Amino acid sequence: MKSKLHNDVSELLENKVISDTVAHQILAYYDAKEIQKSNPLFTIFGILGSALVGLGIILILAHNWDDFSRATKTMFAFLPLIFGQCVAGYAILKKKSQAWKESSGTFLFFAVGASIALVSQVYNISGDLSRFLLTWIVLGLPLIYVLNSKAVAMLVIGFSTYYACEYGYSFGYGNTSPWLYFVLILGTIPFYITALKNRPKANTTGILNWLYTISLIVVLGAFIDSNWSLGFLMYAMLFGFFYNMGKLPIFKNQQLRRNSFTVLGSLGTVILLLILSFNVVWEEIHQKLIVFNSQEMMMSLVLMVIALTLLVYTKIGKRQSEFNMFQYVFIIFLIVFIVGSENAQLATVSTNIILLILGVFAIKIGADTSRFSVLNYGLLIISSTIICRFFDVDMSFVLRGILFVLVGLGFFSANYIMLKKQKEKNNNL
Repeated sequence: MKSKLHNDVSELLENKVISDTVAHQILAYYDAKEIQKSNPLFTIFGILGSALVGLGIILILAHNWDDFSRATKTMFAFLPLIFGQCVAGYAILKKKSQAWKESSGTFLFFAVGASIALVSQVYNISGDLSRFLLTWIVLGLPLIYVLNSKAVAMLVIGFSTYYACEYGYSFGYGNTSPWLYFVLILGTIPFYITALKNRPKANTTGILNWLYTISLIVVLGAFIDSNWSLGFLMYAMLFGFFYNMGKLPIFKNQQLRRNSFTVLGSLGTVILLLILSFNVVWEEIHQKLIVFNSQEMMMSLVLMVIALTLLVYTKIGKRQSEFNMFQYVFIIFLIVFIVGSENAQLATVSTNIILLILGVFAIKIGADTSRFSVLNYGLLIISSTIICRFFDVDMSFVLRGILFVLVGLGFFSANYIMLKKQKEKNNNL
């Protein structure tokens, strides 16, 4: 490939089609492109190798740990940290490839945690797991910017989630809200914004998209205290925020596997509505006193304001002209939730109607864009709603069987019509 390229460029030079400067620029461009192709795999193996080396060193030391003196233990505690800093410093000073920086950053991040743990063990420094994780994350977070490392950013998000769960859920401090989690996550946002601007379609950026959304979904429950009924409202607003975030221009034109905001915003909304489609859930909410000046309500309002801001932004300036029901569900849900606190039966009926409408909209979007995945997703929403009604509606087995047959025929017919339409379109081309 390279020899053919050099021959072609030489031929163009001989025939005076291009100048020497242009020839050098062409060769430099393709050389950089070749390096860029080989980097991702090398980076992955470098990160994996660093993690394995770090774990191997820890295991070797752990096997002989009791035989060492306190001074030796202290030396070994700081040795991985010093080594990691030397490798990271070498990668920065010598302007090594990104694979070097990602690998050294990963090793150094784990070395920080190992050093803290070992020193605490040697000198019997008291503390709990959540405090240890917080110290580790705070010390490791600057590595994201020093080494421009996406691997460290992923580790910080993952460990921040672990910290929030340890601190906020029952296996940690019980009902204590992990507010510092948001500070830690905000510390990674400038790096994330830069990644979105420079390489929005990179696989690593896509992974960051998924990590942020999953992390927020997992951690949000840690902020639910005694007003558990408001937890439904909190998650509805969060999923509304996600879906409208996914409709921003930077995410909208990306493949769904990279657009975690749209996927989880839509899927989360549907699952939440399916849970609330049962009358027994609304009855429990109806019996529960809703405290409007509570932490859960404040967080719901903040998430709603953010979701509304994103919705307005996507609509102004004709960034998105078509009507999409999924973008407005969080507003409708707020109204239904207020109604449900007074009338559980009406809220149950409204929830089921919303699900059916969302299913129809998803089918329409799938048909308009010729996307089988979206079409079947809409059919799945309607089917799930019907199946859920089997558990709380008294009907005969014959009627249930007929409904199952109709749902199955609906899947088959919709896909057949779509396939036929797609074939006709291809033939016309």
